[in-house]
Amino acid sequence: MVYRYDTKGTCSKAIEFEVEDGIIQDVKFLGGCNGNLQGIGALVRGMKVEDVADRLRGINCGMKGTSCPDQLARALEQSFSK
Repeated sequence: MVYRYDTKGTCSKAIEFEVEDGIIQDVKFLGGCNGNLQGIGALVRGMKVEDVADRLRGINCGMKGTSCPDQLARALEQSFSK
């Protein structure tokens, strides 16, 4: 299933991600630092949702209090919280 999350406090505007059976199949950030965000998508592909959320939660970009990786963690948690 494909999900979309509108980010808050980052250069990227949204994240689209596909998850099947709790495994991330694809991640695309809309806007932001293209190369870095493609790298994040490639690194998390094939990982469990909860492992990615645990690993990326709390990463900050400067003084923003969040980051694109943190926003991905929040998107995953929001979409898959019990």
